[in-house]
Amino acid sequence: MTLTQLQQAIEQAFAAGQAAIGNDNAMNAFLELRTALERGEVRAAAPDASAPTGWRVNAWVKQGILLGFRLGALADSSAGSLSFVDKHTYPVRRFVAADGVRMVPGGSSVRAGAYLARGVVCMPPMYVNAGAWVDEGTMIDSHALVGSCAQIGKRVHLSAAAQVGGVLEPVNASPVVVEEDVLIGGNAGVYEGTIVRRSAVLAAGTILTRGTPVFDLVNGTVLRATAERPLIIPENAVVVPGSRAVAKGKGHPSSDSWGLSLYAPVIVKYRDEKTDLSTTLEDLLR
Repeated sequence: MTLTQLQQAIEQAFAAGQAAIGNDNAMNAFLELRTALERGEVRAAAPDASAPTGWRVNAWVKQGILLGFRLGALADSSAGSLSFVDKHTYPVRRFVAADGVRMVPGGSSVRAGAYLARGVVCMPPMYVNAGAWVDEGTMIDSHALVGSCAQIGKRVHLSAAAQVGGVLEPVNASPVVVEEDVLIGGNAGVYEGTIVRRSAVLAAGTILTRGTPVFDLVNGTVLRATAERPLIIPENAVVVPGSRAVAKGKGHPSSDSWGLSLYAPVIVKYRDEKTDLSTTLEDLLR
C-alpha cells in the first residue's frame, strides 16, 4: 500500500483499541510499518525546517509502534541457554554483512522496528529500541542505550554507558533528537524530548532533561524548556556538568548552612578547531 494508505490503516487500527487484536488487517498494517521503519522509509520524527524546533513528529508512526505492542502476544524467543520472552511483534533484529552494520559480538540487541544505517558500529553490550533511527557512521559504545523513537544523526558517538531516552507516549510528543556530529560522553544522559543540535559536545556525566536549566557562560543566558518547546542545546555547544549554590533554607550562606549545591549543566565554550582536534580519534575507531 502507499504511505498514505498505510497511515490511514494504522490510524484506523489504533483508534479501534482492543477490537484490533486478532484483526488481520491491523496486523498486516503494523508489519508493513515495522518493515518501513527498519528500511528507513518512515520515522517517528523527521527534520522539518518549517517546524519551530526544526523537527516534525509523525504521530501516526508512534501510534503504529504502540499498536504493535497491543497486537503482540508473549512468545518464547530464547537463544541457546539464554531465556527470553517478549511480544512476538517485536523480535530481535538480525543483520547480515550486506547491511553494512558492524554488530560486534558480545550481547548487544536491536529490536525490530529500529533503523540502523550503513556504517553504524555497535559495541557490546548495547541496546536500540523499536522506532529508533540511527544514521550513518554513528558509533554506539558499550552499555549505551538508544530509546524508543530516539533520532540519532550521522557520525554521532554515544560513549560507554551513554543513555538516550525514548519518548513513545504521548504520541504527539517529540522524541529525543541528537543531530549530526555530536559527541556524547560516557555516562551522559539525554531524556524527555531534549534536542541536541549538530556538532555539540556533552562531557562525561552530563544529564539533560526537560526540567534541567542549562547555564550558557559564553552568552550569559539560561536555556530552559517551555510548554511549547523542549530543552534545546545549541549547535557546537560544549556542555559540562556543573553546580549552583542553594540559596534558600539550609542552603543559604550562613553560619549554620549545609553548604548545599544543585546539579547544573554549563556551556563553557562553543566548539572550535581545537575541540575538533581532540575528537579526531572518533574517526579512527569507525
